[in-house]
Amino acid sequence: MKALTYAGANKTPILKDIPKPEPQKASDAVVKVKYSTICGTDLHILKGDVPTVTEGRVLGHEGVGVVEAVGAGVTNFKEGDPVLISCISACGTCEYCKKGMNSHCTSGGWVLGNTIDGTQAEYVRIPNAENSLYKVPEGVDEKALVMLSDIFPTGFECGVLNGKVSPGGSVVIVGSGPVGLAALITSQFYSPSVIVVVDGDANRLEIAKSLGATHTATPDTALQVVKDATGGKGCDAVIEAVGIPETFHQCQELVAPGGVIANVGVHGVKADLHLENLWDKNIAITTRLVDTVTTPMLLKLLAARKLPAEKLITHNFKFEDMNKAYEVFGKAGENKALKMIIEMWPGLT
Repeated sequence: MKALTYAGANKTPILKDIPKPEPQKASDAVVKVKYSTICGTDLHILKGDVPTVTEGRVLGHEGVGVVEAVGAGVTNFKEGDPVLISCISACGTCEYCKKGMNSHCTSGGWVLGNTIDGTQAEYVRIPNAENSLYKVPEGVDEKALVMLSDIFPTGFECGVLNGKVSPGGSVVIVGSGPVGLAALITSQFYSPSVIVVVDGDANRLEIAKSLGATHTATPDTALQVVKDATGGKGCDAVIEAVGIPETFHQCQELVAPGGVIANVGVHGVKADLHLENLWDKNIAITTRLVDTVTTPMLLKLLAARKLPAEKLITHNFKFEDMNKAYEVFGKAGENKALKMIIEMWPGLT
């Protein structure tokens, strides 16, 4: 089969032929991937920020496909079932899964495109298939469904839930990439009165306005915009959705006394915590890798057409054009790119 593989830090991934996977354990399934996408985390991998990814690894952790084969222990799925692939593999029985911390599953977690081969391939092996795949509801746009592999549960769980967004409260989201916009959309489940989105990209700020932001700001105007919108207090929930030291530092400036800074971004280098400014502010700082425990709820909302996931799709590419897709996504500002759908089967539209 064809697969896109990691070639090392700051090198172009290689599209090449590798053996088709088979179930290795009774709990495995093999999925023929229909649609995949590229995540900001994949860009961090290409920069060398994720050392657990070794050369030759098949990239990708998002996708929708059809079950090709199942292990003897898989009973909820069968060959031919259309499925959503979760970015997190969960056994459902270890101590972390029982706490809802699927990201730290002792036999799974974030393994796809990290420590085992991922979804930017014609076929992918899914460990712990019973708890790591979801049947596709009838009538759902499968391209929009790809957004539920990762970005929507990530924005919701790591940003909105960890940030304790509440009715009438105030929120600032630093970074309006796909995950930041997913946090913007899902924060509105809780009816905050103020939602500020911060980004240096004017196009993304316009999209944020169309998706419900009450205020937008560039990094250099963010502090003043937040002060004006909150009576000088700062925001109750501050969601960091970029993953660089500058944005984490800005979040510390924007948080209100008693507020929460919810880190979502993948940080590849150290970021300073300014306790000399924060020690007396009664704030909390949270970190999280998505657990995908909210995926069933998000699936219901998508099926009910109450989650506009399709609005985050800006580009479509054929699988053979994967490296072009990475080039476009890597220069998202220039190309007005959010999420790109990779069509893995010939003849898809």
